Amino acid sequence: GAGNNWAKGHYTEGAGLIDSVLDVVRKEAESCDCLQGFQLTHSLGGGTGSGMGTLLVSKIREEYPDRMMCTFSVFPSPKVSDTVVEPYNAVLSFHQLVENSDECFGLDNEALYDICFRTLKLTTPTYGDLNHLVSAAMSGVTCCLRFPGQLNADLRKLAVNLIPFPRLHFFITGFAPLTSRGSQQYRALTVPELTQQMFDAKNMMCASDPRHGRYLTAAAMFRGRMSTKEVDEQMLNVQNKNSSYFVEWIPNNIKSAVCDIPPKGLKMSTTFVGNSTCIQEMFQRVSAQFTMMFRRKAFLHWYTGEGMDEMEF
Repeated sequence: GAGNNWAKGHYTEGAGLIDSVLDVVRKEAESCDCLQGFQLTHSLGGGTGSGMGTLLVSKIREEYPDRMMCTFSVFPSPKVSDTVVEPYNAVLSFHQLVENSDECFGLDNEALYDICFRTLKLTTPTYGDLNHLVSAAMSGVTCCLRFPGQLNADLRKLAVNLIPFPRLHFFITGFAPLTSRGSQQYRALTVPELTQQMFDAKNMMCASDPRHGRYLTAAAMFRGRMSTKEVDEQMLNVQNKNSSYFVEWIPNNIKSAVCDIPPKGLKMSTTFVGNSTCIQEMFQRVSAQFTMMFRRKAFLHWYTGEGMDEMEF
């Protein structure tokens, strides 16, 4: 690994490995008949995911400039921190992601643990349970590419409908119905119930509260047998009832998609992606920690030693 050091992942160690990684990417891309884009999962707190991950993003960007670049990024969580230099690594990564990725879905271990405790009633959630939640959201984002549906969406349509300004492509994700892995629910959910659960703040997979901000845009990807009319009515309903949570200068904030095939074990499900101003809480929190450390120039020698310059911060 890169020893929790962004500079190692981005400049020294990562730069040596990047060509062999790009070869793998190229082979994958050449075996596609219609390449839509790339999905990258990484964390922003460590060295490899953040440094090498953002290096990979920018290299793929050079090689395939017209393809979508989606990242599922695990942000540093507010209370649980496993690395001291997390703020440095995260801020350096944000800078890269703002420039080079098209869509960035924020995830957060703490929020995922909360969902496990509160909603799924798990006493000791493992990483397996967290990954189960993330995979549900990830599969929901791309289900319309992989299955037939009445109202299709793909990564590009998602981007077009969600991003009002090019730099504002950091989304919060949610998923409904949330059920624990063993006990799949036996009652069939209705579209209104799904909608209500999906906009619920407890369902968000990152630790920023949508009630503290306003939605610029949102997307709802429904899966299962349902009428598009019902979906459209519910979306209108949400926007009318909670109009204070949506900015008024975008008249129809919610994009909806309906895909016919539900995920395994569920009759219906929905994935939520929101572009909300509350994501600034995440950035402000990391930025405050960053400033506290950088003011004292703490830990900087690890980064300058790998060939970085103080000006890069």
